[in-house]
Amino acid sequence: MSSVFPSNQKVIILGSAFPFRGGGIASFNERLAKQFILQGFDTTIYTFSLQYPSFLFPGTTQYSTEPAPAGLSIKVCINSINPFNWIKIGNELKNLKPNIIVVRYWLPFMGPCLGTILRIVKRNKFTKIVCIADNIVPHEKRIGDVAFTKYFIKPIDAFITMSDKVMSDLKNISTKPAVKIVHPLYDNFGEALSKQDARKHLGLNIDDKIILFFGFIRKYKGLDILLEAIKTLKENSQTSDIKLLIAGEFYENRKMYDDLIETLQIKGNLILRTDFIADSEVKYYLSAADFVIQPYRHATQSGVTPLAYHFEKPMLVTNVGGLADLVPDKKVGLIAEPNAISIAQKIEELYQLGEDYFLPHLREEKKKYSWNILVDTIVEL
Repeated sequence: MSSVFPSNQKVIILGSAFPFRGGGIASFNERLAKQFILQGFDTTIYTFSLQYPSFLFPGTTQYSTEPAPAGLSIKVCINSINPFNWIKIGNELKNLKPNIIVVRYWLPFMGPCLGTILRIVKRNKFTKIVCIADNIVPHEKRIGDVAFTKYFIKPIDAFITMSDKVMSDLKNISTKPAVKIVHPLYDNFGEALSKQDARKHLGLNIDDKIILFFGFIRKYKGLDILLEAIKTLKENSQTSDIKLLIAGEFYENRKMYDDLIETLQIKGNLILRTDFIADSEVKYYLSAADFVIQPYRHATQSGVTPLAYHFEKPMLVTNVGGLADLVPDKKVGLIAEPNAISIAQKIEELYQLGEDYFLPHLREEKKKYSWNILVDTIVEL
């Protein structure tokens, strides 16, 4: 594909970015903005002044402790719960007349805010609006989800999804143009380190067998299933020494997990790093692990998968949603069923095959995960 607009055209990205913490969406938006700039577009991110009311946010803080990303224009201005602000921002963008607005949609809560802003923008009869849809049906369902999502969809011209599951959900409620692409690599966290250097930095034993669960801890991600799998592995003499590194903040009540760990008697097999993982630390966790484990109960796609690709770490994913589509079985990783026995068996198989078995396939497969493909797809749409 090639850009159909002259290279000096204006692009606005609507969604999370600095000063809000990294995590998947903010990091994605910032990296996408850099790619638009690299390809010659005048690009600005419009992010939130208030993203979630504090009572709706499950973590410790919404704000980043990292320095602002270099070379990006980020306007902190959208209040997700103030309709007067929506009208103001809508009129500002309508008058600015960007060629393209790229909007992220991941949660129906954002439907009224973003839907109102974009309805006003469309009055200029010029700006094209492309939505990158992380979810159409949310992981945790709430009253109003369908109405808010339909309200949001009305002013959108075209959609990009990153899994078949989201595409299917979208087709159930919209006939607008839509394209599926693979989630580009998160290559903005630095390069991989040697396992020895990464483990030294994190204070981990260089000789341990370490598997990694990475990211916010929420029920749909199945950490409790993985803990039960660890119990199964512990009872097998050949795998009893495997350690699970849990790196990510609890986004729900921690007590259930602590109680489960106590009941299963697996504390000695766990390494808990359950504070928020800053962007500057991500490379150490991915580089320190032997394998990345995604034991999800259900999923659309996962930002952990392109992260594992970037750091060339073989993966275990469960056969749910769009996860298995991105992880060719016995090439870049293994596919398990979402239960403890299957996950334990596949973790054992990962170690039997070894990291080197997967590396050639990982290096070949990751070539598909390009940011310029995403930018060109947005422009074509």
